[in-house]
Amino acid sequence: MAVEAYCVKCKAKREMKNAAEVTMANGRKAMKGVCPTCGTGMFKIMGKA
Repeated sequence: MAVEAYCVKCKAKREMKNAAEVTMANGRKAMKGVCPTCGTGMFKIMGKA
């Protein structure tokens, strides 16, 4: 599953590598992965649906 998220280090939208779905403490879904360019951790909060 290809998920695009913003990398704060590269200052650009990139496709997440090793993306995994996580559930935050408030019950909302999010995707956690790594930037393929610089290796920085990426995080994207998903919609409520």
